[in-house]
Amino acid sequence: MTATDQAASSSLTGAGVVSVCALLFTVASFWWLNARQGHLRTWEPHSFAAIVHSSAARLRLPLVLHNTGPKPIVVQDLILTFPDEPASHLSLLWVSSPSRLQPGPNEDPRLPAGFVVPGREAQQLFIEFEAPFSGFMPEARDYKVQLQARVGHRKGWRRLLTFTLRAANITDPDRYSVYNNAPIELTKEDRKRADAALLELLEEQGDDSAPGGRRQPHSSHDDGDPGTSR
Repeated sequence: MTATDQAASSSLTGAGVVSVCALLFTVASFWWLNARQGHLRTWEPHSFAAIVHSSAARLRLPLVLHNTGPKPIVVQDLILTFPDEPASHLSLLWVSSPSRLQPGPNEDPRLPAGFVVPGREAQQLFIEFEAPFSGFMPEARDYKVQLQARVGHRKGWRRLLTFTLRAANITDPDRYSVYNNAPIELTKEDRKRADAALLELLEEQGDDSAPGGRRQPHSSHDDGDPGTSR
């Protein structure tokens, strides 16, 4: 083979490599921009609304859900769990999707319904959770809480977020009010007020479970496979 033929062959080989690399780059770019399945991200809420009775407890959280990929994600269901608490504590179930954080008398209750988070977009939602039958009776302390979701492209429950719920800030549990979830230092009077109110609820729960009192039914919830919503 002459030097001219060798140069021509080397040139063709180089051109082929460049073409293959360009094709791979095009396919990879198309997949990344249009076909990649992202995951949901969310962040610890700075505030929450809460009401606690001896028969039920409700929490309302302001959530922002961000879809990191180009494909839409269908959210089918949401729950709150307390992984460090006894197994007898029920998960808090998604019961409504109000339009605001502050509870009020003229609200239009919206039952839970699946929704879509479009690709590369974020949505702000107000989600209300409830623990019936005294499944959640908080003390005046911090709780480790997990937000989990069922999404359309995965099976089982997927862990979205683990954060601290500062139940010590619930100073008036009989009133559906908004509280700060920041690690603020309560005054001694506020702390005593919160402790006394929550202790009274715990005593009411103990009276209901005593012989001759009301017996609270238990239920279980399918936790699935906790993980990242990918």
